[in-house]
Amino acid sequence: MAQKTEIEWTDATWNPVTGCTKIGAGCDNCYAERFAERWRGIDGHPYQQGFDLRLWPARLNQPALWKKPRMIFVNSMSDLFHKDIDGSFVDRVFETMENADWHVYQVLTKRSSLMRNYVRKRYAGRPVPPHIWLGASVEDAAHKGRIEHLRQINSVARFISFEPLLGSIGAIDLRGIAWAIVGGESGPRARPMAEAWATEIRDTCQRDGVAFFFKQWGGARPKSGGRLLDGEEWNGFPWQIVPPHIIAELRPGES
Repeated sequence: MAQKTEIEWTDATWNPVTGCTKIGAGCDNCYAERFAERWRGIDGHPYQQGFDLRLWPARLNQPALWKKPRMIFVNSMSDLFHKDIDGSFVDRVFETMENADWHVYQVLTKRSSLMRNYVRKRYAGRPVPPHIWLGASVEDAAHKGRIEHLRQINSVARFISFEPLLGSIGAIDLRGIAWAIVGGESGPRARPMAEAWATEIRDTCQRDGVAFFFKQWGGARPKSGGRLLDGEEWNGFPWQIVPPHIIAELRPGES
Protein backbone atom coordinates (compact mmCIF):
# COMPACT_ATOMS: atom_id res chain seq x y z
CA MET A 1 0.00 0.00 0.00
CA ALA A 2 1.14 3.52 -0.63
CA GLN A 3 2.65 5.23 2.37
CA LYS A 4 1.23 8.18 4.29
CA THR A 5 3.39 11.28 4.18
CA GLU A 6 3.97 14.56 5.99
CA ILE A 7 4.62 16.37 2.69
CA GLU A 8 2.05 19.16 2.70
CA TRP A 9 1.20 19.17 -1.00
CA THR A 10 0.33 15.49 -1.40
CA ASP A 11 -1.51 12.68 0.39
CA ALA A 12 0.74 9.67 -0.05
CA THR A 13 3.96 8.42 -1.58
CA TRP A 14 4.60 5.46 -3.87
CA ASN A 15 8.15 4.27 -4.44
CA PRO A 16 8.50 1.60 -7.14
CA VAL A 17 12.11 2.84 -7.31
CA THR A 18 14.40 3.92 -4.47
CA GLY A 19 17.87 5.42 -4.55
CA CYS A 20 19.45 7.96 -6.84
CA THR A 21 22.65 9.84 -7.75
CA LYS A 22 23.44 13.54 -7.52
CA ILE A 23 23.21 15.81 -10.58
CA GLY A 24 23.23 19.34 -9.18
CA ALA A 25 23.48 21.65 -6.20
CA GLY A 26 19.93 20.83 -5.15
CA CYS A 27 21.06 17.26 -4.48
CA ASP A 28 23.95 18.15 -2.16
CA ASN A 29 22.02 17.65 1.09
CA CYS A 30 19.38 15.22 -0.18
CA TYR A 31 16.88 14.35 2.55
CA ALA A 32 16.08 10.99 0.92
CA GLU A 33 19.75 9.98 0.83
CA ARG A 34 20.21 11.04 4.45
CA PHE A 35 17.27 8.90 5.51
CA ALA A 36 18.16 5.84 3.43
CA GLU A 37 21.82 5.71 4.43
CA ARG A 38 20.87 5.30 8.10
CA TRP A 39 19.84 1.75 7.32
CA ARG A 40 22.67 0.61 5.04
CA GLY A 41 23.85 -2.88 5.94
CA ILE A 42 20.85 -3.77 8.11
CA ASP A 43 19.64 -7.10 6.75
CA GLY A 44 15.95 -7.20 5.84
CA HIS A 45 15.43 -3.44 5.95
CA PRO A 46 13.99 -1.86 2.76
CA TYR A 47 17.05 0.40 2.71
CA GLN A 48 19.70 -2.17 3.56
CA GLN A 49 21.35 -1.09 0.28
CA GLY A 50 21.29 2.53 1.46
CA PHE A 51 20.57 4.99 -1.33
CA ASP A 52 21.83 2.76 -4.13
CA LEU A 53 19.36 2.60 -7.00
CA ARG A 54 16.90 -0.28 -6.65
CA LEU A 55 13.77 -1.27 -8.58
CA TRP A 56 10.82 -2.75 -6.69
CA PRO A 57 8.60 -4.70 -9.15
CA ALA A 58 6.46 -6.00 -6.28
CA ARG A 59 5.35 -2.42 -5.55
CA LEU A 60 4.10 -1.67 -9.05
CA ASN A 61 0.50 -2.62 -8.29
CA GLN A 62 0.20 -0.73 -4.98
CA PRO A 63 -1.95 2.18 -6.25
CA ALA A 64 -4.48 -0.25 -7.74
CA LEU A 65 -5.00 -1.71 -4.25
CA TRP A 66 -5.73 1.70 -2.75
CA LYS A 67 -9.36 2.27 -3.63
CA LYS A 68 -9.91 5.73 -2.15
CA PRO A 69 -8.61 8.49 -4.46
CA ARG A 70 -5.40 10.16 -3.35
CA MET A 71 -2.78 12.60 -4.51
CA ILE A 72 0.25 10.32 -4.86
CA PHE A 73 3.83 11.60 -5.04
CA VAL A 74 5.64 9.09 -7.26
CA ASN A 75 9.17 8.16 -6.19
CA SER A 76 9.69 10.53 -3.29
CA MET A 77 12.84 8.47 -2.64
CA SER A 78 14.21 8.45 -6.19
CA ASP A 79 13.82 9.92 -9.69
CA LEU A 80 11.78 7.92 -12.19
CA PHE A 81 13.84 9.30 -15.07
CA HIS A 82 17.26 8.31 -13.75
CA LYS A 83 19.37 7.17 -16.70
CA ASP A 84 19.96 3.73 -15.17
CA ILE A 85 16.26 2.84 -14.96
CA ASP A 86 15.31 0.72 -17.95
CA GLY A 87 12.57 2.21 -20.11
CA SER A 88 10.51 -0.97 -19.81
CA PHE A 89 10.22 -0.41 -16.07
CA VAL A 90 9.18 3.22 -16.60
CA ASP A 91 6.55 1.84 -18.99
CA ARG A 92 5.18 -0.36 -16.21
CA VAL A 93 4.97 2.58 -13.81
CA PHE A 94 3.03 4.58 -16.40
CA GLU A 95 0.76 1.61 -17.11
CA THR A 96 -0.15 1.48 -13.42
CA MET A 97 -0.87 5.21 -13.37
CA GLU A 98 -2.99 4.97 -16.51
CA ASN A 99 -5.01 2.00 -15.24
CA ALA A 100 -5.53 3.16 -11.63
CA ASP A 101 -6.91 6.46 -12.86
CA TRP A 102 -8.92 7.35 -9.77
CA HIS A 103 -5.74 8.81 -8.23
CA VAL A 104 -3.74 11.91 -9.14
CA TYR A 105 -0.05 11.09 -9.63
CA GLN A 106 2.63 13.73 -9.09
CA VAL A 107 5.84 12.81 -10.90
CA LEU A 108 8.74 15.13 -10.07
CA THR A 109 12.17 14.98 -11.72
CA LYS A 110 15.43 16.87 -12.07
CA ARG A 111 16.02 14.98 -15.34
CA SER A 112 13.46 17.03 -17.21
CA SER A 113 14.79 16.50 -20.73
CA LEU A 114 14.57 12.71 -20.30
CA MET A 115 11.01 13.04 -18.99
CA ARG A 116 10.08 15.27 -21.92
CA ASN A 117 11.51 12.80 -24.42
CA TYR A 118 9.79 9.84 -22.80
CA VAL A 119 6.30 11.36 -22.58
CA ARG A 120 6.49 12.78 -26.11
CA LYS A 121 7.09 9.26 -27.37
CA ARG A 122 4.51 7.60 -25.14
CA TYR A 123 1.75 10.11 -25.86
CA ALA A 124 2.66 11.00 -29.44
CA GLY A 125 -0.09 13.17 -30.91
CA ARG A 126 -2.17 13.33 -27.73
CA PRO A 127 -1.92 14.98 -24.33
CA VAL A 128 -0.72 13.31 -21.16
CA PRO A 129 -3.73 12.06 -19.15
CA PRO A 130 -4.73 14.90 -16.80
CA HIS A 131 -4.51 12.74 -13.67
CA ILE A 132 -0.76 12.27 -14.31
CA TRP A 133 0.98 15.48 -13.25
CA LEU A 134 4.52 16.08 -14.48
CA GLY A 135 6.89 18.34 -12.59
CA ALA A 136 10.45 19.62 -12.66
CA SER A 137 12.62 20.54 -9.69
CA VAL A 138 14.45 23.86 -10.12
CA GLU A 139 16.79 25.05 -7.38
CA ASP A 140 18.52 28.06 -8.96
CA ALA A 141 18.91 30.09 -12.15
CA ALA A 142 21.48 27.66 -13.54
CA HIS A 143 18.77 25.01 -13.83
CA LYS A 144 15.81 27.07 -15.04
CA GLY A 145 16.12 25.42 -18.45
CA ARG A 146 14.14 22.58 -16.87
CA ILE A 147 11.13 24.89 -16.98
CA GLU A 148 11.35 25.03 -20.77
CA HIS A 149 11.64 21.24 -20.97
CA LEU A 150 8.42 21.05 -18.96
CA ARG A 151 6.65 23.57 -21.21
CA GLN A 152 7.50 21.36 -24.20
CA ILE A 153 5.28 18.57 -22.83
CA ASN A 154 1.66 18.35 -24.02
CA SER A 155 -0.06 18.47 -20.64
CA VAL A 156 -2.39 20.72 -18.66
CA ALA A 157 -0.85 19.41 -15.43
CA ARG A 158 2.68 20.79 -15.32
CA PHE A 159 4.19 21.86 -12.00
CA ILE A 160 7.50 23.11 -10.64
CA SER A 161 9.12 22.54 -7.27
CA PHE A 162 11.53 25.35 -6.40
CA GLU A 163 12.89 23.39 -3.45
CA PRO A 164 15.41 23.68 -2.04
CA LEU A 165 15.50 27.21 -3.41
CA LEU A 166 19.21 28.10 -3.38
CA GLY A 167 19.29 31.37 -5.29
CA SER A 168 17.37 33.86 -7.35
CA ILE A 169 15.69 32.21 -10.34
CA GLY A 170 15.53 35.54 -12.16
CA ALA A 171 13.19 36.36 -15.02
CA ILE A 172 11.13 33.33 -16.07
CA ASP A 173 8.02 32.63 -18.10
CA LEU A 174 5.57 30.43 -16.19
CA ARG A 175 2.71 30.59 -18.66
CA GLY A 176 1.38 27.08 -19.17
CA ILE A 177 2.52 25.96 -15.73
CA ALA A 178 -0.33 25.07 -13.38
CA TRP A 179 1.41 25.09 -10.01
CA ALA A 180 4.60 26.25 -8.29
CA ILE A 181 5.91 25.08 -4.92
CA VAL A 182 8.63 27.03 -3.10
CA GLY A 183 10.58 25.85 -0.08
CA GLY A 184 13.84 26.35 1.75
CA GLU A 185 16.27 23.56 2.55
CA SER A 186 16.10 21.67 5.84
CA GLY A 187 18.52 19.44 7.69
CA PRO A 188 21.84 19.72 9.53
CA ARG A 189 23.59 21.53 6.64
CA ALA A 190 20.63 23.58 5.40
CA ARG A 191 21.52 26.55 3.21
CA PRO A 192 19.45 29.68 3.90
CA MET A 193 16.84 31.02 1.50
CA ALA A 194 16.48 34.77 0.95
CA GLU A 195 13.01 36.25 1.09
CA ALA A 196 13.51 38.05 -2.21
CA TRP A 197 14.08 34.73 -4.03
CA ALA A 198 10.69 33.46 -2.86
CA THR A 199 8.74 36.66 -3.43
CA GLU A 200 9.99 37.05 -7.01
CA ILE A 201 8.59 33.60 -7.82
CA ARG A 202 5.32 34.43 -6.07
CA ASP A 203 5.01 37.65 -8.05
CA THR A 204 5.73 35.82 -11.31
CA CYS A 205 3.05 33.26 -10.43
CA GLN A 206 0.54 36.02 -9.82
CA ARG A 207 1.46 37.62 -13.14
CA ASP A 208 1.18 34.37 -15.11
CA GLY A 209 -1.87 32.88 -13.36
CA VAL A 210 -0.04 30.05 -11.58
CA ALA A 211 -1.19 28.58 -8.25
CA PHE A 212 1.52 29.35 -5.65
CA PHE A 213 2.32 27.18 -2.62
CA PHE A 214 4.90 28.29 -0.06
CA LYS A 215 6.00 25.16 1.79
CA GLN A 216 8.58 26.30 4.33
CA TRP A 217 11.56 28.49 5.14
CA GLY A 218 13.52 25.44 6.26
CA GLY A 219 16.41 25.30 8.68
CA ALA A 220 17.69 22.60 10.99
CA ARG A 221 14.19 21.08 10.85
CA PRO A 222 11.60 21.53 8.09
CA LYS A 223 9.43 23.83 10.18
CA SER A 224 12.20 25.71 11.97
CA GLY A 225 11.37 28.93 10.17
CA GLY A 226 7.63 28.41 9.79
CA ARG A 227 5.84 28.90 6.48
CA LEU A 228 4.67 32.51 6.42
CA LEU A 229 5.75 34.68 3.51
CA ASP A 230 5.02 38.40 3.88
CA GLY A 231 3.01 37.46 6.97
CA GLU A 232 0.69 35.07 5.10
CA GLU A 233 0.32 31.39 4.33
CA TRP A 234 0.27 30.66 0.61
CA ASN A 235 -1.61 27.44 -0.06
CA GLY A 236 -2.35 27.75 -3.75
CA PHE A 237 -3.39 24.52 -5.45
CA PRO A 238 -4.47 23.97 -9.07
CA TRP A 239 -7.89 22.47 -8.41
CA GLN A 240 -8.98 23.47 -11.90
CA ILE A 241 -6.82 20.73 -13.46
CA VAL A 242 -8.01 17.89 -11.21
CA PRO A 243 -10.22 15.62 -13.36
CA PRO A 244 -13.93 15.88 -12.44
CA HIS A 245 -14.25 12.20 -11.49
CA ILE A 246 -11.53 12.67 -8.86
CA ILE A 247 -12.16 16.16 -7.46
CA ALA A 248 -15.45 15.15 -5.83
CA GLU A 249 -13.52 12.67 -3.68
CA LEU A 250 -10.53 14.89 -2.96
CA ARG A 251 -12.51 18.08 -2.36
CA PRO A 252 -16.06 17.19 -1.29
CA GLY A 253 -18.75 19.48 -2.60
CA GLU A 254 -16.98 20.27 -5.87
CA SER A 255 -17.25 18.59 -9.24
